[in-house]
Formats: sequence, structure tokens, C-alpha cells
Amino acid sequence: MSKIIALANQKGGVGKTTSSINLAASLAVLEYRTLLVDADPQANSTSGIGFDPRNIKNSIYECIINQIDPHEAIQKTDTPFLDLLPAHIDLVGAEIEMINLSGREYKMKLVLDSVRDEYDFIIIDCSPSLGLITINALTAADSVIIPVQCEYFALEGLGKLLNTIKIVQSRLNTELEIEGILLTMYDVRLRLSNQVVEEVRTHFEDMVFDTIIQRNTRLSEAPSFGISVIMHDANCKGAINYLNLAREIVRKNGLVKNELQETTETV
Repeated sequence: MSKIIALANQKGGVGKTTSSINLAASLAVLEYRTLLVDADPQANSTSGIGFDPRNIKNSIYECIINQIDPHEAIQKTDTPFLDLLPAHIDLVGAEIEMINLSGREYKMKLVLDSVRDEYDFIIIDCSPSLGLITINALTAADSVIIPVQCEYFALEGLGKLLNTIKIVQSRLNTELEIEGILLTMYDVRLRLSNQVVEEVRTHFEDMVFDTIIQRNTRLSEAPSFGISVIMHDANCKGAINYLNLAREIVRKNGLVKNELQETTETV
């Protein structure tokens, strides 16, 4: 049975797309069949994994609005076991077009349910808003990861997101769980980073992942090459962090393969 995980935070610049791409790639490297779904009109996951959104003919938009078969939109990536359901700029208009549709909150769920048996994990990169597309992603997902950057105002807006998740849980998707809060952009040299980690862990305790994503030059460079950090430099801290996150999620969901080995370096 596959697991659908949405990465959501209406606050921009928290490492959501970076985490979506690199978590999906890490799961694929561990030989779990993985689909990365770009549900952000900015299409950064699409370009960050090596596709030009301007050349995308069929995307998540066509699947939701025109009800095309998602197999016509899914792209194979250069990473074995990793596929992409891309986005392009037309997704901006999808929310307006969906307003008068019946069951509008379930459109993405219908799309993903038709392919979920072909994958072990489906990772959804949500847009930095709490609009209808994000609601669709949360309705389609089994769980949600909330990236939070280790900076001042880290908890700003988090309450609003958690409230939205509660509304989705009560009205649209009673099975939705919080997979975890993911601390990103951690700088070991900064006292502030350590204070934020302590504050978030004090507030949310077991909801916070053990793995922390460190600031890393290679991590920032990778999207400009259209590849994940693990394909860019598998030995850098960013790649190791996301591999550890993937392993943590796999363990948490009881899906560990016998040959899965621990990475010795941790944060």
C-alpha cells in the first residue's frame, strides 16, 4: 500500500520545494517507487528536477480540470524509481475554474488514487498558500510534513496551518495525519538556529523529526542543474540529511527493506 505525503506551509521560503524534491529523490535512491507531484503554479519542483515547465504539454492541471489520464502527464526522471507529475503556469487559474465544480476538494484525490498502487510513496509539493489546490493536496494525502525554517518568526503562521489541517481532518479527510514537523535551514554556527530548534521541540515534542536539514551550498546549487542534491553531490551534508529523513519516514511507516543501511553521519 502506498503512502501519499503532502509538504505544506503557507509561509514561503521555508524549504518546502527543496524538501519535496530531495525527499522524493532520497526515497527513490533507497529503491522505493516514488512519484513527485508538483502542485505549485510556480512549477519549481518541475524545473528543479530537470524539466522546462514551458515545454510541459500535460500536467497536474490537465489531470484535475480536463480529467486526462495521469499516465499521459507523468514523466520519468533521470533518477531510477522516481517519476514526476509536473506543473505549469496554467495551475494558477485552476482554483477559479474549480469553484463551481462539484466535489472540488477531491479532484486531486481522484487523480492520485488512480495511480497510487504503482508507487510506494507519492510526495506532493504544495503551493505557499492555503488555497483550493493546497486543500486538494491535503484531502488527497495520508499525512502532511510541515517544513519550518530555523530562523526568527519560525512559528509565525504555523497555528493557521495547523487549524487548516484540523478543518480538513474534520470535514474532508478524517484519515489525515501530521507526519512530522521538519526543521530546515539549520546553521550550526548560529545561536538563533539552536534556540529555534529548542523552541519548536518544546512546543511540538514528538511531532518534530529527529532529522534536521542543515544549510548547505550544494543543496542550493542543485536546482540550477535540474537535479536533486543526491545526484549533484551524494556525499554532501544536504544529501545525507535528506537520506536520513527518508529512512526516518520509512522506519516510522514500517516499510524498512532488509538491505537498508544506516548513514553514519547525522546532525
